[in-house]
Amino acid sequence: MSSNPIKLGIVGVGKIVRDQHLPALAKDQDYRLVAAASRHGKVEDIPNFPTIEAMLDATPELEAVSLCMPPQFRYDAARLALTAKKHVFLEKPPGATVSEVEDLKALATANGVCLFASWHSRYAPAVEAARAFLGSTTIRSAAINWKEDVRRWHPNQEWIWAPGGFGVFDPGINALSIATHILPPMFISSAELDFPENRAAPIAAHIAFRTSNGLPVTMELDWRQTGPQSWDILADTEAGSMVLSGGGSTLAIDGRVVHEEPEAEYPMLYKRFAEIVRAGTSDVDLAPLQHVADAFMLGKRNVVEAFFD
Repeated sequence: MSSNPIKLGIVGVGKIVRDQHLPALAKDQDYRLVAAASRHGKVEDIPNFPTIEAMLDATPELEAVSLCMPPQFRYDAARLALTAKKHVFLEKPPGATVSEVEDLKALATANGVCLFASWHSRYAPAVEAARAFLGSTTIRSAAINWKEDVRRWHPNQEWIWAPGGFGVFDPGINALSIATHILPPMFISSAELDFPENRAAPIAAHIAFRTSNGLPVTMELDWRQTGPQSWDILADTEAGSMVLSGGGSTLAIDGRVVHEEPEAEYPMLYKRFAEIVRAGTSDVDLAPLQHVADAFMLGKRNVVEAFFD
């Protein structure tokens, strides 16, 4: 592909698109946003369509699409785009099931186009520094604490509580995307999932992992946090106590901040997507999604009081 801007269409114009995708694309010379498709939202100053089918039919010049609808609906849209030989950017999580995304990987290869599973939290500014630190020492144990207020981040979004909507694993998969990047490979040994009696997806989860060499890793997820939000990964190591906080924005060792930068996750995601499009490859890591699937497979289901936002 030439160095001309990639002609991009975006599908699913909701909160994440307005908060993150559009501001990132507005500053990125690698792209020209030429169309959008959404049942409800619109993007100003470009053609808007009610469906991805209509967008693909009306704008054959599209080279790539960014899919930002809920995961339950992403597979069919991705399949349409890949079959039309468009490169595809998948918002996280990349699909409702592992097998869906495996099929999309094969379809991208068969059609000679690129597929990108965009784990945005991996691009938080202190994540690579944390990975380098942990790679330079011996880890004794680790813990993931990811607790936030669903009423603040997903107000009135019923899809997250539906089957396939992930519940608390919608933010929790962000933690897993970081953990699978900076920690040794790990496996779930036990899990408990708390389901409100009026919901089909969990509001909290308590998970124990182990690595192949026996390293213990615990994970606490909760969607009922009030006050300050907690997005932390901690590790006890021979070189000191590590805290990666703020969703990956700040790294401290033994209480001393050693790395902190402004957040720029979505600009970095689109930079990576442009790289793989121009290199003719794909970037689809399924490890975070696989851990969510394993948690549902192994997890004991606890019924807790009804939740209303």
